[in-house]
Amino acid sequence: MICLTEHHLKEYELANTHIPEYKLGANYCRKNLKQGGVCIYVCESIKFSNINLLKHNKEQDIEIAALHLNIQKRKIIVVCVYRAPCSNFELFLSKLEIILNSLHRHNTEFIICGDININYFEPSNKKSQLDNLLGTYNLTDTVSFPTRITNNSATLIDNIFTDNRRSYTIRSCPNGLSDHEGQILTLLNLSIPPKSIKHIYTTKIDNNTVTDFQTQLSYEHWDEVFGNNVNEIFINFLNTYLKCYYSSFNKKNN
Repeated sequence: MICLTEHHLKEYELANTHIPEYKLGANYCRKNLKQGGVCIYVCESIKFSNINLLKHNKEQDIEIAALHLNIQKRKIIVVCVYRAPCSNFELFLSKLEIILNSLHRHNTEFIICGDININYFEPSNKKSQLDNLLGTYNLTDTVSFPTRITNNSATLIDNIFTDNRRSYTIRSCPNGLSDHEGQILTLLNLSIPPKSIKHIYTTKIDNNTVTDFQTQLSYEHWDEVFGNNVNEIFINFLNTYLKCYYSSFNKKNN
């Protein structure tokens, strides 16, 4: 499973984004502000059902998506959430409590992940409040390494919360494309169904699609690729380039 909190997440980009052996399970994209949203991709061999949390979303304050996994007759709910640094924390906490309370059953197991912008390397009132809320659902934080590293700091603001009775392993996953490191959580004693038949995808590249790609690139203003931060410049350039690429060169299942 892949959970993302994207800086340039748009509905049409998701529709044209293909991750081999995964399918889009749940997502939320901002309608007004730029640079935000969350999504969850699920392995094709795992059955799932989407959970509609659209009414609970409020841009920057809480951007959230969830789905229910069907594994070994267990009720596992995966939640991906983003909270901006400038958000209303009280609203975030209140909304999250309402959501968890509405989904919780005696045999429900939650996995919550995302960029919550609370540094777990330092004690704080926000950290304590979130821990107290999640603790009522037997959830505990799992990440113990920095997830955002800059020239001047190393913070733990991305986290995964899982049932404190479950055995797991977790490790960092440097991706080279973002200023946030990924995290890979492996739940032990949980069998995953065998992979389904692998599909072959092809991309149509001809004079027409190449011309369309060039045209889309020429329409971009590229305002966001200028600045002083090299990492941000590269990320903005790559996101814009890939948006045009996936729009022009659609992958098809053969």
